[in-house]
Amino acid sequence: MSQPANAQQIGTIEAIAIRTAKEGPMQLIQHATVAVDGGIEGDLPTSPRRGITFISAEQWDETMQELNVDLPWHTRRANILVRGLKLTETFDCTLEIGDVRICVEGETNPCELMDRLQSGLMDALKPEVRGGVHGQVLKAGTFAVGDAIKAQPKQTNAAV
Repeated sequence: MSQPANAQQIGTIEAIAIRTAKEGPMQLIQHATVAVDGGIEGDLPTSPRRGITFISAEQWDETMQELNVDLPWHTRRANILVRGLKLTETFDCTLEIGDVRICVEGETNPCELMDRLQSGLMDALKPEVRGGVHGQVLKAGTFAVGDAIKAQPKQTNAAV
C-alpha cells in the first residue's frame, strides 16, 4: 500500500525558544518568523544548515527521569520542543510547520556546555538522537506553539 502524496502529521509544537546571548538565557516565545537560510527572528545567528533546532518532549522527559533531575527543556538550547515527533525518523525529510519548510540536515550533538549546566547531561543526550536535530529553512514564514508538524521524504519534494 503506497503512502498518500500529501504530508502526514507527525507531531505538534509544544514550545518555542530563542537564544538571547551565547550561553545566555533562553527566551520563550509563542510565535516565530523565519527567513530562508536563516533561523528564528531574534535568535542568535547560525549557519544556514543549523537554522532551527528541534528536541523531542518525550526524549527530554526520559533524559530528566534518567538523571533524576527536573530541568526546563530549553536547557538543551534547542529552538523547538515537539511532542509526537520521532526525531530518528526525520532524517532525509522536509518538515512543514505552518508556512515554513525546513530540510532536516542532521543530529544536534550535545556539547560540554550541557555538563556545565547539569553533570551527566551531555552523555545522557547522546543516545537515540536525544540531543535533537537541526535543519535549514527552505521556505520563509511563521509558525506558533500548537501548530502541527508534517514531514515528507526529501526525494518526493519535487513531485509535490
